[in-house]
Amino acid sequence: MYGRSFHYLKNDSGRGAPHFEERKLTMKTDKLANTYRVMHGKHFRLKDYDPADTGHWHSKEHAEETMQERIVQTEELQDMLYAQDNWAVLLIFQAMDAAGKDGIVKHVMSGINPQGCQVYSFKAPTETELQHDFLWRTTCSLPERGHIGIFNRSYYEEVLVVRVHREILKSQKTPTSLVGKNIWEERFEDIRAFERHMTRSGTVIRKFFLHLSKKEQKERFLARLNQPEKNWKFSAADIHERKYWDEYQDAYEDMIRNTASEDAPWYVVPADNKWFTRLVVSTVLVDTLEGLKLSYPKVDAAKRKELEAAKKLLTSKK
Repeated sequence: MYGRSFHYLKNDSGRGAPHFEERKLTMKTDKLANTYRVMHGKHFRLKDYDPADTGHWHSKEHAEETMQERIVQTEELQDMLYAQDNWAVLLIFQAMDAAGKDGIVKHVMSGINPQGCQVYSFKAPTETELQHDFLWRTTCSLPERGHIGIFNRSYYEEVLVVRVHREILKSQKTPTSLVGKNIWEERFEDIRAFERHMTRSGTVIRKFFLHLSKKEQKERFLARLNQPEKNWKFSAADIHERKYWDEYQDAYEDMIRNTASEDAPWYVVPADNKWFTRLVVSTVLVDTLEGLKLSYPKVDAAKRKELEAAKKLLTSKK
């Protein structure tokens, strides 16, 4: 394994130059942002992705150390995102129960300033939400410019749980003449158009499917039952949904196949090892923010003159 990642040597100019160890680590983490990314879904197959994969990372301790460095980077980049106030970033998390969505928010986003972050969890729609189209309730919660928005589940539930449990469609009050055999293709088309519109408007979308194995889900459910401090996490409905595991896997595969794009890619993240899942998500987040070429707003001459006057006033008085 590589040593600590941020060792620096001095070059002739006196500035810090990356040590060989850091360059190796940078190359290694860069691959994480690409390995699990799906931008063209035509030939996507979920079975090609191993939920237990950890890439070339064999040390949990080293991965967690690297993730802490990513958290620091995220904090710095988010500060510029907020100050620049142009871009918005939307992170969407979809997964089977117990895949670790809440843990991602807790650990990966731990360095983010809450003032510039909005987190929403979408459960069963309310009566008010059912009076609108399926994209309405999430649209109302989109992040503002300068903010990072996190959707713990999203409008994608409309092509997942609603597809697996088709009876839900009947409660959505959509005119029956519009609920035909092409309903899922039509919803995919609507989602693609919506994400294209948001991208063109300055919202950068990154979507994560936390790919958990059925065996690991069982272990996590048992932990929730056997450990008193985790009992509150358990729901009998979770066991009920396990009966539809294969149907959900098919729905996820079709979802990714039909909605992956260059502007709004999916990341199929192995989720059997939480430490690796968090490392991948944190790396993708840093990669995304760095790609925006963020910077602090430049101060014009008039503003600089105002600042100098304020500084002079403060330093001339006790």
